[in-house]
Amino acid sequence: MPLVRIDVNAGRSPEELGNLSRGIHDAILAEYGIPERDYFHILTEHPAGQIVAQDAGLGFKRTADVVMIQIFTQGGRSQEAKQSLFAAVADRLGQLGVAGENVFIGYVENTAGDWSFGFGRAQYVTGELAVPKK
Repeated sequence: MPLVRIDVNAGRSPEELGNLSRGIHDAILAEYGIPERDYFHILTEHPAGQIVAQDAGLGFKRTADVVMIQIFTQGGRSQEAKQSLFAAVADRLGQLGVAGENVFIGYVENTAGDWSFGFGRAQYVTGELAVPKK
């Protein structure tokens, strides 16, 4: 059950924003085999100057089309699985016209006890939801 935050500069249409979200979700579905309805995305548009995304010394430049993605999910997946997901996300967004250098992903792992889906309960801990398989 990943929670995905997507931050972009203002200026994309609602359809473009929806396509970005859907592309990321489709990549996660394909790579991790999660249920379709495990779709939890937060899209935030920012005015110019509120996203700073340099190249970290890799020798390329990002543009205002940068897509900053944070994926919060339960730990336990291999480095290979994560690398495969990163590539799939970049590929899906590339199909939407987002250049590879403009796809920035931060991956944050936690445990089943770190999630509440409502009502102030940790449903993976209470047994209301089955802990996803890796």
